[in-house]
Amino acid sequence: MTTKPPSGRPSSDRSVLGAGLLAVAACAVCCAGPLLAVLGGIGAASVIGAIWIPALAVVAVAVASAAVWVHRRRKRASACQTELGAVDVGMPTRIPHGPGPDRLPQ
Repeated sequence: MTTKPPSGRPSSDRSVLGAGLLAVAACAVCCAGPLLAVLGGIGAASVIGAIWIPALAVVAVAVASAAVWVHRRRKRASACQTELGAVDVGMPTRIPHGPGPDRLPQ
């Protein structure tokens, strides 16, 4: 038993293939810009890396020295800090001051 579409005509393989190709084309048009941007960025970084190897070595040394400097500053700053602890402020009461029933003279 086969089902027919609402129009009464049976669906052909060509219409299914056409819908699939249309979906693929729409996806390609939608995703082409971001894919080209990512791949172009990777390619441009590779070209710059291949041409400017000495400049990239200088940048790598500068970044490494900055990381060491920041790490030493943080370590020195943490050595000067005191430990924070709980502070007991007491519990306020409504009991009046003076001798209580357990502290009455006998």
